Amino acid sequence: MVEVRHAVRSDVRAISELRVAGWRAAYTGLVPQEMLDRQDPEREAERRDAAWESRTCDAELVAVDERGSVVGWAVAGAARDEAWTGAGELYALYAHPEHWSTGVGHALIRAAENVLREAGYRRAYLLVLTGNERAARFYERHGWIEDGTEVRDERPLGVLVERRRVRSLAG
Repeated sequence: MVEVRHAVRSDVRAISELRVAGWRAAYTGLVPQEMLDRQDPEREAERRDAAWESRTCDAELVAVDERGSVVGWAVAGAARDEAWTGAGELYALYAHPEHWSTGVGHALIRAAENVLREAGYRRAYLLVLTGNERAARFYERHGWIEDGTEVRDERPLGVLVERRRVRSLAG
């Protein structure tokens, strides 16, 4: 059983550690290995902490287990794609790999969808790394349908190709 709550600054280290663990578990073979090898939870935690006050999302959520450990993380807010002005976006959703298929992702996605609805968005999108079939199936089960759009994310160590999934938040 997990509880979903708004993240607080003291969650930064745990968020960074689970995000790096999630990348390494989910993206091996899908992104250049050097990109995964350079993932550093310490450096990411420092960056996140420094930027904490300037975040622009509607909500940053964490899933916490019965021991109080952060086991999942999601971020949602206004769509970054100008063609989707007035819509919401699920920027990120990660469950720690040790907690995959335990309900953490389900609790987070439902909470993030509620945040987007409460912010007044009637539709939303998210991006899934091409080849990440586990995530694609998860989102499909939760009503996020691929619309055929590919987005290229140019990074110093390679290009990530992501596929957009959309969902109505009405009703």
